[in-house]
Amino acid sequence: MNAVASHHADGDGRSQVALAELIALRARVGRVRMAPLLSRAARSGQQSSRLYGRGMDYAESRVYQAGDDVRRLDWRLTARSGKLHTKLFQEDREGCLLILLDTHASMRFGTRARFKSVQAARAAAAAAWYAVRAGERVGVMAFGHADQLLRPQAGPRGALAVCGALAEWDAQAASDRLEPLSDALARASRVLHGASRVLLVSDGFSCDASARQRLLDLGRHAGVSVLVVADALELAPAPPGRYPLEHAGERCEVLLQSERQRSDFQRALGAGPARLGELAQSLGLRWNSIDTTADAFDAVSGLLGARRPTR
Repeated sequence: MNAVASHHADGDGRSQVALAELIALRARVGRVRMAPLLSRAARSGQQSSRLYGRGMDYAESRVYQAGDDVRRLDWRLTARSGKLHTKLFQEDREGCLLILLDTHASMRFGTRARFKSVQAARAAAAAAWYAVRAGERVGVMAFGHADQLLRPQAGPRGALAVCGALAEWDAQAASDRLEPLSDALARASRVLHGASRVLLVSDGFSCDASARQRLLDLGRHAGVSVLVVADALELAPAPPGRYPLEHAGERCEVLLQSERQRSDFQRALGAGPARLGELAQSLGLRWNSIDTTADAFDAVSGLLGARRPTR
């Protein structure tokens, strides 16, 4: 097993984002039967009273979360299950998806197929194409190495703009700029521009103690989903062996023989993804975790509500 080669500006789809690959993901969306979109009102607790009633159709029920409107409790399901459940509704108006993309230096790492940064961009592009197919506007905010915002736009032009921004930001020289996730979430709350849904794509290494409250605050205004991007070495202990790694142009070799060595190495590498996954789980958010070899579109469409592909 070899680490992915160092970062190059050739858009090879491995160490750097390939724009053509992001645009090609549009074809995947065409084979998906779209699921009904869940309204922001139904998922944002106190924000819902203004929109309740006219133009709202029942979609599904889920376990009650702090901040949900008590007037929307599903009493029949609550009685059957013994747990409080909230009704979710569809909304007759255009939705909007804001993608929060982690661009910290930790994302430029990979031992299988591609860097985490490339996989994150593929996931963000897939989400953009999915959103515009569902009739939503889509925008993207980068945090970490890049500090950029692409305001939401509608239609294929909006998704193409997202793809272009992803490739452009990735091509910028890497930096050691750090931005705690809590700061990024606070910034996102100020630039929502009417977004009804937010998709956070990150490896979790920027996740700090204050991120919990920021996620709760953001969830009062939009439905929040989390996609944790991780490398295979961050998810499970590696087999015994010598592993060549490269960072900032410097090569080194890590010897992993004993079970303890391999376990400790995996826990250290995987601390970020584990922390973000546990946070999303504890808050009851929709979340998923993928490695750098996974199908990014399948992961994203599962989070955003796609059904199985049509035959």
